[in-house]
Amino acid sequence: MAALRKQYVVARHVYSEDSFAGDHEKIHRVPKTGLDHVRGCDSKRAKAAVLSLLPIVGWMRSYRVREWLLGDVVSGISTGLVAIMQGLAFSLLASLPPSYGLYTAFFPMLTYFFLGTSRHISVGSFPVLSLMVGAVVTRLVPEDGPPANITSFEGLTPDQQRVLVASSVTFLMGIFQLAMGVLQVGFIVVYLSDTLVSGFTTAAAVHILVSQLKFVLGLDVPGINGPLAIIYTLEKIFVQITLTNICDLVMSIVIMVIVFIVKELNDRYKAKLPVPVPIEAIMVREALKYTLQYYNLYESPIAPSVEVFRESAVEAFPVAIVGFAVAFSVAKVYSIKHDYTIDGNQELIAFGVSNIFGASFRSFAASTALSRTAVQESSGGKTQIAGLISAMMAMMVTVALGFLLEPLPTSVLGALVIVNLKGMLMQFREILYLWRRDKPECVVWVGTCLGAILLGLDLGLAVGLGVELLTVVFRTQFPRCSVLANIPGTDLYRDRKDHLHIFEPKGVKIFRIPSPIFFANIEFFREKLVGFNPLRVLRKRNKALRTIKKLFQEKDNHMTERGLGDLFCQETNEPSVNKEELDQPSDLKGLPFRMDWNAELPTNIRVPRVDLHSLILDFSAVSFLDISALKGLRMALKEFIRMDVDVYIVSCDVHILEKLHNCMFFDEEILTSMFFPTLHDAMLHVLGTHKEDKSTSWFMEQLSFKTVVPRRAEQAFVASNFSFFFIVFKLHVHY
Repeated sequence: MAALRKQYVVARHVYSEDSFAGDHEKIHRVPKTGLDHVRGCDSKRAKAAVLSLLPIVGWMRSYRVREWLLGDVVSGISTGLVAIMQGLAFSLLASLPPSYGLYTAFFPMLTYFFLGTSRHISVGSFPVLSLMVGAVVTRLVPEDGPPANITSFEGLTPDQQRVLVASSVTFLMGIFQLAMGVLQVGFIVVYLSDTLVSGFTTAAAVHILVSQLKFVLGLDVPGINGPLAIIYTLEKIFVQITLTNICDLVMSIVIMVIVFIVKELNDRYKAKLPVPVPIEAIMVREALKYTLQYYNLYESPIAPSVEVFRESAVEAFPVAIVGFAVAFSVAKVYSIKHDYTIDGNQELIAFGVSNIFGASFRSFAASTALSRTAVQESSGGKTQIAGLISAMMAMMVTVALGFLLEPLPTSVLGALVIVNLKGMLMQFREILYLWRRDKPECVVWVGTCLGAILLGLDLGLAVGLGVELLTVVFRTQFPRCSVLANIPGTDLYRDRKDHLHIFEPKGVKIFRIPSPIFFANIEFFREKLVGFNPLRVLRKRNKALRTIKKLFQEKDNHMTERGLGDLFCQETNEPSVNKEELDQPSDLKGLPFRMDWNAELPTNIRVPRVDLHSLILDFSAVSFLDISALKGLRMALKEFIRMDVDVYIVSCDVHILEKLHNCMFFDEEILTSMFFPTLHDAMLHVLGTHKEDKSTSWFMEQLSFKTVVPRRAEQAFVASNFSFFFIVFKLHVHY
């Protein structure tokens, strides 16, 4: 049974923008200056601004101890186990000793606890960032060659040099994030679409997989950096494949199979399990049973190297962008799920300070990982108290159990890294989905992924951004325009190709522009408007008028017995005409008849037929108009107006209308009365202006002669195809 549909009836005047402005006075608003904002700042606003820098104050006031504390504790312990294992494993990607991953699980969380706005993300290592930092470490401190010429490296072992590079890159990354947060440019993350991030992280997963093969196979393969590094790395691995350490390979395969199965069971029965089984921690504990030795993890803070800043600034900026983009996108998902707001600029400040603080204690780039955050949220975490507890667990492992970490086999950590890539590698399935739903998005995904795989993550990100911007340009430069028609009995207008029953008045065309108009697409719109070149038609009409005027001026001296046949059928040698004159409005003055260009014309006068008297442009989707487009639009409107086509613009944004006034868009040809607030207002105006025309196609002011026109002249008249007009002679000519 069809649902009852409500009806509404509105009776009002047909408005143009001019008449609407006359009946409804508009408030003139003056934009506030910076000084006005300072003057309007009271103590309440100042307090809110200060508290916004410490989000912990807000959620701590509403913390429900009895309801949330137990869940936060359980969640913190569960997340801590995962964070510890991931920190150890992801440190390999950064080309650092495993123990330094624990610092990333501890120090950045301490500051994010106070400054972050998300209550659920787990701050710590992220494989993509670890790999990007590792690329800088490998470039400045290669495994098979001398390090870069940096004075800060003097007196340091290779491991200490790598730690210095990683911490310095992280420190610079934090400076970039903090600066962007202070400058309120958190919006920059919107340029990294979900499709781009998906393709980029998938490519990173491929890089990570290849980088861990040497640990799983037990091969000695030096780190390679730069474009096509993944190809060269695979070449070196296959050259040494016969030297595979069977013990490492078997151990890695067993660990990957067990961890994969347990993780699948955790996902399948997560509703029944109070906490996920910490299978990574169990595997590490088993691997450590046979290898124990003391390792000192007590470290003092270090200062970053300014020389490393200079060497790594280009790589540190994309690391900062990617780290924030991933963290913000994950935080946004859980903020929507749990109904609270997050502040992008404050998140930049929080991560900036966290990375600066962590880098001072030898941690590397921190962000979040979706799998770790999912554990924190699904195990009952309500606030960042769970994150603080997970950080404390990392600290306890670092201080109390650090002697167990140095002998940990790298094949075990490599296997754990590979297993954790499942989610990112499964993103390859998105290719088919995107190809079926949105091909330009699929191009962005594939372009970003291939660029990042072949050229490296830093250049690949730039390639992805370039491809993404090209698709935006393509969509706006070549949008899907449409011709609208009225749905009978309504004030609704839809694409005429989509509906069977429509009302389309003869001579009226409604053209919808579905995108902003700017310098790159104005010519595209001009070509799509009506399917013909109005300037070409105008020039042909003006040429025809010049010919007709010349013939009528000579009729008194050259009129013979053949009469009108001679007048209109004789050949004329028209001299070259200035195009600027042909581009002016048709001058019909001095003609003894009224022109109808849509009538059948004589064979020697060729003018394209135009069955259009009104053109309505729907600007409802036009969000901005630049100066170049404004000039092009002005020229196009003048061309239509000069060929006697009425042009109307409807639903124009008020700011665009103000810009047209400020840029002197209007003159004696383009009038403000052409603008209407709605499409239906313009259509009613057109129907009221152009009623049924019962006149003939062409008709002239009647001409008559006292003498009788010879029969031969009548025959010539018929032979000249002048059935398109009717002439009655009224002039008195004496022979």
